[in-house]
Amino acid sequence: MIRENEIIPAPSQRMTVIDALRGFALLGVILMHMLDHFGYATGNMPDTAFSTRWDGVVQWFTNTMIRGKFISIFSFLFGLSFYIQMDRASKKGVDFRKRFLWRMLLLFFIGLVGTAFAYVDILTIYAVFGVVLVFLFPLKNWVLMVLVCLLLTGVPNWFIVGFDNTRFDDVIIEQPSATVSGDIPERPAGNTSPESRTFFQSAKENLTVKTLDKLKFQFMYSNTGYMILALFIMGFIVGRLRFFEHVHARKKKNVRLFFLFLLGSFAIFMAIKFMPDVPSNLSRLGVEGDTIPFNTLLISALSTIGTVTLSATLAMGFITLYQVDSIRKYLNLLTPYGRMGLTNYEMQNMTGAILFSAWGFGSVFGNMGAAALFALGLIIYTWQIILSRYWVKSFLYGPLEWLWRSGTYLKWQPFKRAQKRQFIFAIKK
Repeated sequence: MIRENEIIPAPSQRMTVIDALRGFALLGVILMHMLDHFGYATGNMPDTAFSTRWDGVVQWFTNTMIRGKFISIFSFLFGLSFYIQMDRASKKGVDFRKRFLWRMLLLFFIGLVGTAFAYVDILTIYAVFGVVLVFLFPLKNWVLMVLVCLLLTGVPNWFIVGFDNTRFDDVIIEQPSATVSGDIPERPAGNTSPESRTFFQSAKENLTVKTLDKLKFQFMYSNTGYMILALFIMGFIVGRLRFFEHVHARKKKNVRLFFLFLLGSFAIFMAIKFMPDVPSNLSRLGVEGDTIPFNTLLISALSTIGTVTLSATLAMGFITLYQVDSIRKYLNLLTPYGRMGLTNYEMQNMTGAILFSAWGFGSVFGNMGAAALFALGLIIYTWQIILSRYWVKSFLYGPLEWLWRSGTYLKWQPFKRAQKRQFIFAIKK
């Protein structure tokens, strides 16, 4: 509990840690997508990914610590943002649900544009799940938590593959090794075909064949899609509990949460490690005509929960470090980046398409090893940080954030900062 004489940070101050955390999440997103070539099958990645010791180390690190974890944080923050918008509107006596549905429709179209560049763009799925959140809004927290448990344990997926012992019609996606719940993998059966040499050919394939493959992976061959929805709901619940409103006054509790999530992640990892060795790739089981072992479904569920607990460990570790004065001034460099999260996310996808597509420079960057791609991802991310920092000094929102906000209210919103404020704007250390 917060004592009456304790000072609760102003809303603008509380938002900085959320923005910084969103910027941190997008670091992992770009690093993972760089190694996945943003979904493009150009170059000779399978032959060169482990060509050096460093490539092997980087590949292991990203599969273990990054894949699925940072996109989980990003998804959680979307659900949190949903609550913040609803809460702010309710305090003004406004029912924001209809406006939010319209907002999700706009996000869906933004996601379609992003998908045209890179099929790994996930905003269309976010938009659909955002609509689901609106209908879940009236439910009690305990009901939502039951729903979260069902989603994380993969119960919806059980009804798709768990009780159907027939052969799948075809194999769609090979899930990346060492993961069961992760980011969208890089190589579906609908890989960029030799004739997809132009942007429009590539965009058509991304919006049709690859999108269908992505959905099958998310909701049939893994629990990933259900995990994302669960994270949306969890973000909403955490918002209701007003965790971030009091986060600065609960430093010791944050440290305890960090170690609790860390311990839980380790326990789940050990449980999976000592379980009987069974095939974990549902798509391969289907193409071989095998039945689906219960242990496979159990390992899939545990892996999903482990992804969430490890994501929470990373998030709480970041929040704990953010509360250290000497470190916060450096982590605040990510605040402008996170404030422009939508713009920076789509910039990542467009940049990745240019680097790895057949109509771009795929023949060059597609042959780079994992270590080189990891370093290149850090360079792009750093450059985006610099651009974001200078942008927010002159503008209130990122370009896409401004367009999305203006479309939401069907009225052009203020964009450029007042001249007199440009000289005093700074992120408080």
